[in-house]
Amino acid sequence: MVVNRTEYEKLCQEIWSHNKRYFIDSSPTISDEEYDALLRRLQHMEALHPEWVGPSSPSQRVGEMLTEGFKPVVHKVPMLSLANTYTEEEVGDFIKRIYKLKGDDDVVFSVELKMDGIAISAHYSEGVFVQGATRGDGKQGDDITSNLRTIHSLPLRLYGDNVPQELEVRGEVFMPHKSFERLNAQRAVLQEPLWANPRNAAAGSLKQLDPGETVKRNLNIVFYGVAEKSGEPLFSQYASLAYLREIGLPTLPMNAQCRSLEEIMAFARLVKEGRRTLPFDIDGIVIKVDDLHEQKRLGLTGKSPRWAIAYKFAPEQAVSRILDITVQVGRTGVLTPVAELEPVLLAGSVISRASLYNAEEVQRKDIRVGDVVSIEKGGDVIPKVVKVNQSLRLGDSQPWVMPETCPICETPVVRVPGEVAVRCPNPHCQQQQLRRLIHFASKEGMDIENMGEKVAEQLLKRGLVTRLSDIYTLTPEQLAQLDNFKEKSVSNLWQSIDKSRHVPLHRFIMALGIKHVGAGTAELLAQKAGDIQTLSKISLEELLQVEGIGEKVAAAVHEFFADPLHRAEVERLLQCGVTPSTVTVKVFSDHIFNGKTVVLTGTLHKYTRQSAAACVKERGGKVTDSVSKKTDYVVAGESAGSKLEKAQQLGVKVLNEQEFEALL
Repeated sequence: MVVNRTEYEKLCQEIWSHNKRYFIDSSPTISDEEYDALLRRLQHMEALHPEWVGPSSPSQRVGEMLTEGFKPVVHKVPMLSLANTYTEEEVGDFIKRIYKLKGDDDVVFSVELKMDGIAISAHYSEGVFVQGATRGDGKQGDDITSNLRTIHSLPLRLYGDNVPQELEVRGEVFMPHKSFERLNAQRAVLQEPLWANPRNAAAGSLKQLDPGETVKRNLNIVFYGVAEKSGEPLFSQYASLAYLREIGLPTLPMNAQCRSLEEIMAFARLVKEGRRTLPFDIDGIVIKVDDLHEQKRLGLTGKSPRWAIAYKFAPEQAVSRILDITVQVGRTGVLTPVAELEPVLLAGSVISRASLYNAEEVQRKDIRVGDVVSIEKGGDVIPKVVKVNQSLRLGDSQPWVMPETCPICETPVVRVPGEVAVRCPNPHCQQQQLRRLIHFASKEGMDIENMGEKVAEQLLKRGLVTRLSDIYTLTPEQLAQLDNFKEKSVSNLWQSIDKSRHVPLHRFIMALGIKHVGAGTAELLAQKAGDIQTLSKISLEELLQVEGIGEKVAAAVHEFFADPLHRAEVERLLQCGVTPSTVTVKVFSDHIFNGKTVVLTGTLHKYTRQSAAACVKERGGKVTDSVSKKTDYVVAGESAGSKLEKAQQLGVKVLNEQEFEALL
């Protein structure tokens, strides 16, 4: 293998870019197997040219990158990632190495499921959960204590007679399939990019700076090992799992003790056959030397333990041909390319379509009509095109390009600077109208039962609904015109429409389909404004002061209500009897916080950062991010850092959570 320095440095850059997509953006573009192949190629180059290896080489990095905004936590016991194997032969080589290092072949292995989640460490003191951290670079990770506290399956206190004074355990945070499907359904409604798989969604959820956002993601957690434990030692990995369950920590099902390669591979086949029935993602099994004393003796390499290895299953893939690339138009006008496939069976279901996400993705993978492609289900859920078989490409194929006009209404499309999305700017585009109508009637919006996509299509095609407010002028006679609508169907839909007139304010805001406004943001807007009339007149400056609302969202809300057509439609909805409930906005003009500047730092147990800020603002105070001589109070929760130190240096009054609550 002859290589030059330029080729080596180019490969380093490629791997670092994949690291960023995986660990920071939570949106990898290659499989683990492809990534490992790149890394092996790099290591081979470095073996030939050790003088090239520097501290910034990807081979010198263990695990994840740290995330800006989180306090670092040093791991007392390194959190190293496992080396990966993909074949039975490689597993056999691992077993032979263990035999050689141990000096005999009398070895028991503990075999377990390998979760496709996010590795974490949890520290318990006197049975109480006190701190959690990500793997990070193996030596230190991000302090995610507050976010882990939002996970219901994480016990905040251990129980039983064998709870040690100090305990550090290692586990995995994951998102169950149902939660993942629900989250992506919500993102689809909002025209937000879909998560590729549950692992990426879990990673993105743990990196939320506001635990109030993390709690909405319905994460789960399991534990698989003990890093440190006071008191009586443990002797077996297999027995450790039973011990974790005994003191109240959740563990994974399906683990066993094996004494040979044949037994290990039999376990792997059993797991692989049953993986589709699991409510979460796994990507293989983990094989560990069962004797914990022997684990310590075998020790670590620079990047992974010698006594354990992962055997990863190849993702289930199928081969199909792209018959066409069509374009869908969403409610905000975003154009999304979709691969229309020859139907193929994949992971238990027939796949005939796969989202191509955006034009950049199509160009990057050079996907064309007529191509033979490999598809897999991202996280075993969402069909995606993994790669193109270039050798089978038709000779007359042409690169695909996004149409210059909307495929529905033929309006010239627009490309917003700084955005990947291509949009149809015509608000009267029939497909946009349909998607807006479906969104308006959805459970997160007005919750109009019996008004699904097929009914919405008929209402638009027959001209019975041309704008949202027309829903509330429909008569039973008009509904009876719909296909297959008998007396009962008419009555059910009529009653659902009438019932939806009385709706909470945040759901009404959500139903309006304002760009970038999801359910959480709608609640913030409702709390801020109190009623829809106030919200329609709110200034951009006031919106920017709302904790949890950034510039992009504030601008979108302000632009929506600045449009005379939108204001007229909201007014017509109200005239049709839609009465969003008002939210009482408390104002304490004579409160101690009135006119005061408050800084929040650390983790509060009874309040999210967002809700604590809202309490201060309701009482006439202002919440800022930095401490200065003009700061009146600093509210310091658990793990408060530099802001607390600065407050003490400047003599600013510091309140703990109990004092803060008492003043409220």
